[in-house]
Amino acid sequence: MSLLRPPPPLLRCERAASTFPSSNVSSSFSRFKASWEEVSSHTCKQIPGLYNFLCEAAVSVKVAGVVVFSAIPFTAVKAIANSPLGEELQRRMEEKKKLYKDNSSKLKALSKKARLESVWYGEDRPRWLGPISYEYPSYLTGELPGDYGFDVAGLSQDPVALQRYFNFEVLHARWAMLAALGALLPEILDLIGAFHFVEPVWWRVGYSKLKGDTLDYLGIPGLHLAGSQGVLIIAICQAILMNAFKTAFHAQVGPEYARYCGIEALEPLGIYLPGDINYPGGALFDPLNLSQDPVAFEELKIKEIKNGRLAMVAWLGFYAQAALTGKGPVHNLLDHISDPFHYNLLLVLKNL
Repeated sequence: MSLLRPPPPLLRCERAASTFPSSNVSSSFSRFKASWEEVSSHTCKQIPGLYNFLCEAAVSVKVAGVVVFSAIPFTAVKAIANSPLGEELQRRMEEKKKLYKDNSSKLKALSKKARLESVWYGEDRPRWLGPISYEYPSYLTGELPGDYGFDVAGLSQDPVALQRYFNFEVLHARWAMLAALGALLPEILDLIGAFHFVEPVWWRVGYSKLKGDTLDYLGIPGLHLAGSQGVLIIAICQAILMNAFKTAFHAQVGPEYARYCGIEALEPLGIYLPGDINYPGGALFDPLNLSQDPVAFEELKIKEIKNGRLAMVAWLGFYAQAALTGKGPVHNLLDHISDPFHYNLLLVLKNL
């Protein structure tokens, strides 16, 4: 029986561990970790080049981890497309593709008719100078959403260039709206006390990353999704996710690069998109079926581009505020509302 019993010192350790409070265990672990880091640092300093080697190795491992993590969506898409499930999804889509195309053609015809009847399109649409007489460019015919005849630099004389610029504008407008929400919402939640972030001001988050600080994602302690990565690593991750990523087998694409590959880019997964690269539609990009009403959908395009342009201009204001006051946009707005005569742009520029 004595052979089955642990040695007495071990029993004493077990009893002691069972009686220790969790805080003591946590503090003991913290002291052990600090001691280990001190020993490691001392050892690295004693051996020339070891510290730099370990740092470079850690960065390389971190970069490799981010790249692999970023490649997971593309690898998963390719795996599904080449699997029996993907083949079955493609087969089902091909069976209904003719019906999808017929419905898409009908909706496009109705949308074209809605544009002809809308006050926001065509020759009678509103212009950027309003009632003031002006010779507007003849190549701007009002076919595109948000065309107010503005092209003082003549950049859109080429129809191909005009369509390309419109694609870029829609792209940046949507990202600007999302980014504006991401800049305003954390600051608002922090000011009203609904949720406290370590750093609620948008530009200070980027500054913290440049300093190498570790940030919690969504303010949740311990959630470090790229929170401990450097700016360069995050940029690499985003470049992979947003643009082309080539593997040794096939070229994978991110969402924005896929825009220029055509709406057929998702057909290997059995997903048919009835629209175009700017308004793809379908259950994936139009889950509320807003495009089923052509008249309302054409007006929604106008509202989207208007708010997107406003968001892009707002970001110029965000940049200027950050540079001049060092505060967030919500804080600046509250300061202006509380004392508009002493806290405005003119006085801020005067006090520089």
